[in-house]
Order: sequence, then structure tokens, then C-alpha cells
Amino acid sequence: MAAPQNRHKIGAALRDIAMGALLLCATLAAYLPALNGELVWDDDGHVTKPALQSLGGLWRIWFEVGATQQYYPMLHSAFWIEHRLWGDAVLGYHLTNVLLHVTAACLVVWIMRQLALPGAWFAGFLFALHPVCVEAVAWIAEQKSTLSAVFYLGAAITYLRFDETRRKTLYFCALGLFALALLSKTVTATLPAALLLVFWWQRKRISWQRDVRPLLPWFALGIAAGLTTAWVERRYVAAEGPDFALTRLQRCLLASRAIFFYLGKLVWPVDLTFTYPRWTLDAGAWPQYCFPLGVLAIAAGLWLWSRRQRGPLAAFLFFAGTLFPALGFFNVYPFIFSYVADHFQYLASLGVIVPVAFGQTLAAGRIPVGARWMAPLARILLLAVLGTLTWRQSAMYRDSETLYRTTLLRNPGSWMAHNNLGSILAKTPDRGLEAIAEFEAALRIRPDYAEAHNNLGNVLEKMPGRLPEAVTHLQAALRGRPGEAAIHNNLGSVLAKIPGRLPEAIAEYEAALRIDSNFVYAHNNLGIALAQIPGRAPEGVEHLRTALRLAPDLAELHNSLANALAEVPGGLPEEIAEYEAALRLRPDYAEAHYNLGLALSALPGRLPEAITHFEAAVQIDPDNVQAQYNLGLTLLKVPGRMAEATAHLEAVSRLRPDLLVVRQMVERLHAAQR
Repeated sequence: MAAPQNRHKIGAALRDIAMGALLLCATLAAYLPALNGELVWDDDGHVTKPALQSLGGLWRIWFEVGATQQYYPMLHSAFWIEHRLWGDAVLGYHLTNVLLHVTAACLVVWIMRQLALPGAWFAGFLFALHPVCVEAVAWIAEQKSTLSAVFYLGAAITYLRFDETRRKTLYFCALGLFALALLSKTVTATLPAALLLVFWWQRKRISWQRDVRPLLPWFALGIAAGLTTAWVERRYVAAEGPDFALTRLQRCLLASRAIFFYLGKLVWPVDLTFTYPRWTLDAGAWPQYCFPLGVLAIAAGLWLWSRRQRGPLAAFLFFAGTLFPALGFFNVYPFIFSYVADHFQYLASLGVIVPVAFGQTLAAGRIPVGARWMAPLARILLLAVLGTLTWRQSAMYRDSETLYRTTLLRNPGSWMAHNNLGSILAKTPDRGLEAIAEFEAALRIRPDYAEAHNNLGNVLEKMPGRLPEAVTHLQAALRGRPGEAAIHNNLGSVLAKIPGRLPEAIAEYEAALRIDSNFVYAHNNLGIALAQIPGRAPEGVEHLRTALRLAPDLAELHNSLANALAEVPGGLPEEIAEYEAALRLRPDYAEAHYNLGLALSALPGRLPEAITHFEAAVQIDPDNVQAQYNLGLTLLKVPGRMAEATAHLEAVSRLRPDLLVVRQMVERLHAAQR
């Protein structure tokens, strides 16, 4: 008897290995378009920053709230390890996310078998290939969802085993996994309630001694983690203010509508997007009450049905309960853009996927024997459709421009997508007009959007003749965010370029420094501005020295300090030293080469060095008119180099044909050479 049993176990294990391998291959294929995708939106805030890449940085991840974007130390420790393995290569992060997702799907299979539910592998494939999971899997920052799901499901499996054996080692192992889940993402705080639902479904009742009491520490941990996350969201992620000012009634309307939204996307996953339209929650509009009434009707109907079958009610309660942290009763930052997001239902989707797989398997068993081939065919077709939708959806995450353009096709009213697309376009030469169009589109949708005003002002600053418009938009940005040091600094930079408005620029830089005394660029800009005012150059030098103390490795600061020292009597030796320091940090810094050439040309015997730096400036930036001109003039002072001087002055004439003096000088040089 033993041999057949062993063969059966080996055969079952081999089938599971084959199914797991097939699941992995199918999931990798479905997510193939995203695997080489770039960092998008806030990914750079999650992938370990340079300041946190050391062992000391790992300590800060765990013990310094605010060191990372959110206080999820287990998540950021995983990112820390990943950065040690493959640095900034995005493929590694994407593969990790897919592997975590596949692991979670396999754990779903394990749990269903532990609960003796048929259709386990079908549920695993449904979860792995359903397109509502794409946002959680293809977006690197959402590794918090996949990683926490692995710990959550692992804790559930271990606790269910403890419930059978009552072994303390299993209990503490499960508790440890639950803690790791909370430290990855606190939406997992709903696990103890989910376990009680399972026990009610299994045993028709819940025992205080057997079921509730062992889970009390879990509830305490979950509540503490949830409160900590809510505080961090308000304190560090800015999840507070007018955009989050909802009444209790509005929050109830939001929660019920969100439940229907998520159910709809699970059943009919079309038009999935990165951000959905943000609903208007009007407590005075009676149609909105259809949502809470609908939820109550579903709950009541399932409660009545539970006298015959408890599974549907347990599944619905799991779905709604797991969604609870994201239903609107607590502020989360994405609510500023939309009240719903696909990644919010990553775990909750199991409340629908598992019952569907279970129900379909039971229904297939009732099909007449001659037609049972139809059930696996239907499963394969469904999974093929879901996998294709996932493949198409994951293509959104190839790069930021694709992400925002696709979002705008599906949600044209997304002011966030217009603004972020504008920011991307603004970084590309010759796409400034496209960027302006996107910022203006964002402001048509949300006229008080301070970030779009700020971004538009920064782009307009670079456009000829549009400085007054830039000032108008930056002032509008300040009305929305008067305490934002960066906007004061940006406004100062624009005002400094407008004749006669330097005092106003100085006032803006000083306002920025009152808000943030360690703002490097405000110190730099204030120093440059003060150096232009007779008698105030020493003040400017002090601000530039402060900037350098804060950021000693920025070549631009050394260059700015040297320029300011040029306005201070006796500052030439230090001026030259600062230019040289800038060039040690950045050898291809054309402006510093040019400035150093000017400084050296004023010293006896250092003309050859000046020429060397002028030549370096021209080589790096051939269109630099001033460098070409000064190089030409300096070469004229060196016997035998008139031809070279003439060539550089001719280059100036080509670049600036309006400079009559240079053209005449070239003509005289040609005549002299003849």
C-alpha cells in the first residue's frame, strides 16, 4: 500500500511543480512589456537614495521616521538589498515584483488546499493574470503590495496550521510574518479579522477562547501600525488639507461607491488606468445614496442566504473588510487625485477571485460527463483573455510619458497627468511649447493647482519675452503654497532677470531662507544677486560660502563664489582657486573654464593658461560667443597666432552676424595677413 501512496504523492508534487512553472512563465509573459520599463512617478522616492545606501542608511530606514517616503521599513530594507544586488537597473526591481506576485498566487493555492476548497490552481492563475493587479506589479513603488501580500498570506497559512495543532512555535512564527506584513504595508492590518471570518465560515460560530483571544495581540499590532501610517501620511506625505476635508456622511457615500467600483473592475476589467476621475461627493444628491443602499441590500441578502451557505457572505465581508483602509475613512495621499486606485484592491480581490474559482469548479463537476471538456476550455479562454488584458495594461508602465499619455486617453480630466507629462516634456530640448500646453491644460481643469503654476513659470522663464508671464504664474503658485521655499526661490530667479527688479528677487530669496535656512540654491542665488549690488558683494560671498558648506561637491557653487569674489577687492587669488575647484569637480564645465580664462588673462605671465581654458570652453561649447571672442582677442596678443585668432573671431561673426565691430575686426585681420 505504501508504494502506490508514495507514487501518488510524488505525482501530485510533480504536477504542482509543473503548474507552478507554467504560472511563472504565463505571468512573466503577461508582464513582459513592463519588465524593462523605466522608473515612473514616485519610483525614485522608493528605490534606495544615495544617502541611505550604506549600513548607516539601513539603520535610518528602520529608526528615522521621514528618512523614506513612507514608514515601511521592511519594504525599504528589501529595496536596500535589491540596490546592493543590481543598483539602479530597473529590470531587477520589475522581476522581483513579478516573482513576489507569483509567490503570492502560489500561496493562494496553498491556502485553498488547506481550507479544502477545490479550484486552487485556477484561483492562483486568476490572481496572477488578472489585469487589476497590474498597477501593483508593474509599478516598482508598489512592491509594498506584493511583498506585504507574501507575508500576509504566509502568516495566514501558518496561523491556520496553528489553529489545527495549537503549537506555540507556529503561533509566534505567524505573528512574526504578520508583523513583517505590517512593516511592508499596513493595509494588511485586516488579517486577524479575515482569520475570524474563516473560522466563522468553517465552524458557524466564533469562540472567544479558541478564536478571538489568540488574535487580540494581532488586532493591537494592526491598530498601532494603522495609526502610525495615518500619522505619517498627514505629517510627511501631506495627506491633509481642503482636498481631504470630507464629512462622515461623505466618507460613507465614498466607501459604498468604491465597493461597487472595485467589484465592477474585477468582473469587467476594461478602461483600467493609473488615475481615475475624482468623484464629486454631494450629500444632497439623492442618486448617490443608491450606493450605500446597494451595499446594505447585498449584505442583507447574503446574510439571509448564509443560513444555507455562509461562503458568499464571508467572501463579501473579506472583500469589503480588506478594502476598509482604502475606502475613505482614513486619509491617504492619492485621494488628492482620485478616491480609487487598482492597487488598493490587490489583496481584497481574493474575496472575489477565490469564490469564483471555487464556484466554477463545483459547477464544472455537475456538467454531464460527455460535455466536461467545456469547463477546462472555458478556463483556458478566460485566462487567455485576462493575460492579454494584463499584457496590454502593463505596457502603460514602459516609461513615464507613455504612462501619462495613456492615462489621459482614459481620463482626460486628470490634471495630475497633464502636469506630470508637462514636467517630462520640459526636460527635453525643443519641447518647451508642448510642456506649456500640458501645464495650461492642467490649470484649465484645476486653476488653483500650485505645482502646475510653478512648473509653467519655470518653463516660461526660458522662453524669450515671457518673463512677465512667468512671474504671474509663480505668484499664483505662492498664493496656493505661501510656505514653499522652492517657489519663492523660483520667483526670485525670474525677477532677477527683469531689469530693475533685483531688490524684489532678493526679497524672495530671503523669504525662501526664512522658511528653509539650509536651502542651498536660495543661498547661491541670493549670493549672486547681492554681488551685483555695489557694496553688498561681501554679503553675497557669505551666502555663497554657506551654500558651499552645505553642498561642497557642487561645482556650480564654486563657480558662483568665484564670480562674487571678482567683485571684492583683493579677491583674485581665491577667485582663481574656486574656479579650479569647480573644474576638479566637473572638468567639462565650460562656464568655469571661460571664467578662469578671464581671471588668468588679467595676471602677468599667465596668458598661456588663460588661452588653454578659453580653448577648453570653446571645445565644450562651440556656440559660446563670449568664449570664442575672448579666445580670439587673447590669441592676438601672442606672436604668430593671428590666423587662429582670426578663425575664432570669424566664428563669432557667424554666430552673431549683428556684431558689426567684430565683422570689421575680421576684415582688418584678413587685410593684415595679406
